Amino acid sequence: MGLPQCLGGATFHTLKMAGIPPPIFRPLLTTPSLNLLLLPRPIRLPHLPFPSLLRPFSLSSAVASAQATPSAAPTTASSDSGLKTQWKATVDFKWIRDNKDAVAANIKNRNSTANLDLVLELYDKMLTLQKEVEQLRGERNAVANKMKGKLEPSERQKLIEEGKNLKEKLASLEEDLLRLTDELQQEAQCIPNMTHPDVPIGDENCSVLRKMVGRPREFGFPIKDHLALGKELDLFDFDAAAEVSGSKFYYLKNEAVMLEMALVNWTLSEVTKRGFTPLTTPEIVRASVVEKCGFQPRAENTQVYTISGSDQCLIGTAEIPLGGLHMDSILSESSLPLKYVAYSHCFRTEAGAAGAATRGLYRVHQFSKVEMFVLCRPEDSDTYLEELIGIEEDLFTALGFHFKTLDMSSADLGAPAFRKFDVEAWMPGLERYGEISSASNCTDYQSRRLGIRYRPELPSMNQKKAKNTPTQFVHTLNATACAVPRMIVCLLENYQQEDGSVIIPEPLRPFMGGIERITYKFR
Repeated sequence: MGLPQCLGGATFHTLKMAGIPPPIFRPLLTTPSLNLLLLPRPIRLPHLPFPSLLRPFSLSSAVASAQATPSAAPTTASSDSGLKTQWKATVDFKWIRDNKDAVAANIKNRNSTANLDLVLELYDKMLTLQKEVEQLRGERNAVANKMKGKLEPSERQKLIEEGKNLKEKLASLEEDLLRLTDELQQEAQCIPNMTHPDVPIGDENCSVLRKMVGRPREFGFPIKDHLALGKELDLFDFDAAAEVSGSKFYYLKNEAVMLEMALVNWTLSEVTKRGFTPLTTPEIVRASVVEKCGFQPRAENTQVYTISGSDQCLIGTAEIPLGGLHMDSILSESSLPLKYVAYSHCFRTEAGAAGAATRGLYRVHQFSKVEMFVLCRPEDSDTYLEELIGIEEDLFTALGFHFKTLDMSSADLGAPAFRKFDVEAWMPGLERYGEISSASNCTDYQSRRLGIRYRPELPSMNQKKAKNTPTQFVHTLNATACAVPRMIVCLLENYQQEDGSVIIPEPLRPFMGGIERITYKFR
């Protein structure tokens, strides 16, 4: 399940994060610390060493290029100027300007509030101001060169005064340029990624069915939802959690705890077999990293908790710390793809969520999740999206779920996603399908903000030439392997029995200490 994107320019509020705007990037249109419990056999982890990283140099001037801003290079303004330190994404403003109509249509199709006209206006102003700055620099250098020769005292004094005036004027223009560049960056970061040409245009109802697996189970008795089952089987306690933490928190109890551990460990074991490196991640990250991953709100309500008095946030998905893992790095082509599977706790405000469809475990503020994340060459990202979707479908099929995979419509895409597929499973107690997973190809949208590049390796190239090979941005992809609460909802509701017990699916039993059925504690 993708985290609803969240960022706004600068201010973060206590317990919720003001949104996080993203840049536009032109995509290439190529088609816990948790001990493993009772593993049935040893797991061989893939030999996927972390690559040695080369740090790219940052351009020191905000005006180094008229076409793109330096990748993730922060610029710091003096305190008396009123400017704040701001990171820079490599936004291709020239491409945006040259493809204005396509970008405008994309913004409209995705229901984005990005102001393209303002971005282009600021870009033109920046180009004009850059020319003025360069002209003054030229004049200043010419004066400096004249002063190297033999001059009459009066002539030298005249040049000194001229140089002083040029210096003051140049300093003022450079400050104006810095302010303008920061404003342009903030506005450009609100523009969403471009959209795959096969994505259906419209709202969520326009999403297209990709695959349907299984069929709803037929019950010969009155069915219960997971809340009733959990209460009767003594599996969780929402009332006590509400007193301790507030609404939408919960205690898992008894077999539900074992079930969470089993789901996490089984998922990790299955995904590592596919060549993914397992990780646990920090669950508190810098706000700038959340921004660089491209999250922004769909509405005024925000989804991310922030820590008051700091620049840190609680993660809403492991995608964020995974994206930051190779931030500001140049990877070797031979190290790609990098495939990670991470276990973490996730925290979301779920602002604006209400109604029967969100009750119980379906929509909560804190939960455990296993997330897959891939960094690859641009020409391979479509292939790895298919791989991620295939892994999700294999996992849910193994658990016996009835589900459907949807090619999500343009209005349902988060800002970073070029294309996204959701998996919705049948939840008989809720009498509807509910989202349990998603997989997204973000192309180079996140990597341009995070500064993650790779250096292509050409055949028969000596070391000197190899160092001069231009770098390219990697593509990033993410997918949910297991969102624990919604998986528990599916398991309880689909595997309930007439006597009130719940059967444990066979793949999970070795991870449950041999427990095959959840039964009443008291009779």
